[in-house]
Amino acid sequence: MSSTAPGLRAVLAKALPVGLSVLLLAGVLSGCSQGASSTPAPPKDGSPSGVETSASAAASSPVPDDAWRRWGLDKPLAPSPAPPVKKLTDELKPGTVPPVVKSVRTDDKVVFLTFDDGAEKDPEFVKMAKELKLPFTMFLTDDIARAGAGYGYFDQLRSLGNAVQNHTLSHPNLRTLSPEDQRREICGQQDRLAKRYGARPPLFRPPYGNYNNATLAAAGGCGVRAVVLWEATMQINDMRYARGDKLHAGDIVLAHFRGPKELKGTTMTRMVINMLRSIQAQGFTVARLDDYV
Repeated sequence: MSSTAPGLRAVLAKALPVGLSVLLLAGVLSGCSQGASSTPAPPKDGSPSGVETSASAAASSPVPDDAWRRWGLDKPLAPSPAPPVKKLTDELKPGTVPPVVKSVRTDDKVVFLTFDDGAEKDPEFVKMAKELKLPFTMFLTDDIARAGAGYGYFDQLRSLGNAVQNHTLSHPNLRTLSPEDQRREICGQQDRLAKRYGARPPLFRPPYGNYNNATLAAAGGCGVRAVVLWEATMQINDMRYARGDKLHAGDIVLAHFRGPKELKGTTMTRMVINMLRSIQAQGFTVARLDDYV
C-alpha cells in the first residue's frame, strides 16, 4: 500500500476538500495495515492446525455454566480434590518390579476413569471432555489408535491434560507370548509413544488384564512404573463391579473408546454420561489417575 499512497493522495486532493481527503486516506491505510497483521502465522511446533497443544490453552477457554445439563447430567461434576503431594510411583525405588494397581488408597471421594484401545474417534467426545473438563487416562494400542483419524484425535484429548499410556502394539494376550515377544509388544509401544510425546509412559495396562511374571519383568525393563488394572468396568448403561455391587473410594474404572456398533446404537458420549451419572449417584466425583499413581 505504501507504494500507491502518493497517487491515491493526489486523487483525493483533487476530488475532495482537504480535511475529508486526509481522513479517508488515513482510514484506507489503517485498514490495509490491520488486514496484513491479522493473518495467522503457521504453527511453529508442527502441530496440526486447529488442534490445541497444551492443557493451559484448553483451560483458558470459557466453559458454559450449563454444560453439564446440555450433556445430560442432573448436576455439575464435583471438582476433583487436590492430588496427593507424592504419587505411588514417586515412592518406588529404581529397578523395582512395577506394582499391579487396581485401586488407589485414598480418603478422597473419587474414582478414576480410564479408556482403552482407541478404536472409536468420536469428535463429540472431544467437545464433551473439553466442556466438562473431564479428567481421565488413555491406554492406547498402537495398531488400533493409528487407524482412521490416527493419533491426532487423541492429541486433542491430551491437550486437555489427559495422558496417553501404554496398552501394547497389537493387543495380544500377553500370557500366551514368550518373554521376548512380550518385551517387544510393551517396549515397542513405549518407544512409539516416546517418539510422539517426548517421554516414555510410566503406566501400562495389559490387554484383557492378563499378565504373568514375564510381563512385569518386561514392563519394568521398558521403563513402566506401574501396571494398571481395574475394579469396575463400564458396559453401556451401567457398571460391573469386582467388589460387591458398588464403587469404592479410589477405584479404577475401565471403559473403552467405542461407538454405536459396539454399544448397540448408543454413542460414546451417552455411555460416558451414563457412567458419570452412576458415579455421582454413588457420591463420588472423578480425578486423574496420573496425579495419584
